Amino acid sequence: MRKIIAALTLSALAATGTVASAETRAEKGEARLAKMLEGRTAGEPVKCITTMGRDDLEVIDHTAVVYDGGKTVYVARPSNPRDLSPWDVLVIKRTIGSQLCTNDIMYTIDQSTGFRTGVVFLDDFVPYTRDEG
Repeated sequence: MRKIIAALTLSALAATGTVASAETRAEKGEARLAKMLEGRTAGEPVKCITTMGRDDLEVIDHTAVVYDGGKTVYVARPSNPRDLSPWDVLVIKRTIGSQLCTNDIMYTIDQSTGFRTGVVFLDDFVPYTRDEG
């Protein structure tokens, strides 16, 4: 019986476009990230970045966490991109004052209810610097 209900639920999601819209959010996120990184070259990944008290951290839905450090833009992708939902707020508890590290405690909270919705695990931060020329 559970298999039938699961199959019907998936069919209903596909019919309403919910499954397709998740792909669309990811594709939109990738396109937005690509536009942010135009004219930049990737460097060696790092575990921590210095943020110097700036709040230039941006979450791109279903894609990545991006920190604009001026000359360099740092991109960290989550182990599960769906953890970065447009309905959630990312909360970060830093372990080192002015640095943002991949091992900091990160979780999401639903904007409307205030309940925790998940835990976010980031891969290393990849620095992208503007090509000189």
